[in-house]
Amino acid sequence: MLHIEDLCVVRGQGSNPHRVFLPQLRLRPGQVMAVTGESGCGKSTLLETIGLLLQPRKIGRFVLSEGARQFDIAALLTGGRQNELAAIRARQLGFVLQNGGLLPYLNVKDNILLPCRLLGLTADNAMLERIIDALKLTPLLAKYPTQLSFGERQRTAFARAIVHRPALVLADEPTAALDPHNAQKLFSLFIELVRQEGMMALVVCHDWPLVQHFNLPCLTARTDSLTPSAEHEKEGTYFVL
Repeated sequence: MLHIEDLCVVRGQGSNPHRVFLPQLRLRPGQVMAVTGESGCGKSTLLETIGLLLQPRKIGRFVLSEGARQFDIAALLTGGRQNELAAIRARQLGFVLQNGGLLPYLNVKDNILLPCRLLGLTADNAMLERIIDALKLTPLLAKYPTQLSFGERQRTAFARAIVHRPALVLADEPTAALDPHNAQKLFSLFIELVRQEGMMALVVCHDWPLVQHFNLPCLTARTDSLTPSAEHEKEGTYFVL
């Protein structure tokens, strides 16, 4: 599971930086949660912080558990233990970027298998076949990203993000450039795979009808202060359930 408390990250410099607060978040295996809010409110900043790409200004609790293993990420962040954080980011997290982020010189199959190869893991062939079949990627395996439609690239990116069985998948507006029909199909496949494999997922999504269609729990951006503490009297965005 994922358990975060009292997270604050600051983006920007000068006299008016943007502060993003996450008072509390709990995720359990198989759960998919949406992150919603207006453009520019800090959704991607929050995702990047949870994905260990940004250093939080403040963190009370940040624990990621997978089976019997538990990672005290708050202690690693506070202690500046970057090598251990990098290892967790590579093995326990999966990322889906808005543009797919595929390597243009690798074909679809090699793009999918890239995380396993970088980690020195042997891909689980049964899981690989399930993912490829569910995402309808079999006819595309020998193609290169430039030969794919945007939707095909996003399906490949989803496959790559989960093939190494991360505990947590982080997706940043993965259906933003898709028409509503294909966005719904891709979202459905992604949710099914995450639940089937017992992972957790946070998905930044500006498509409120899509979130409602799948009845996803939401972290929603608010701009009002939630507590009377000095930290929370500062202006910023608060993400709450």
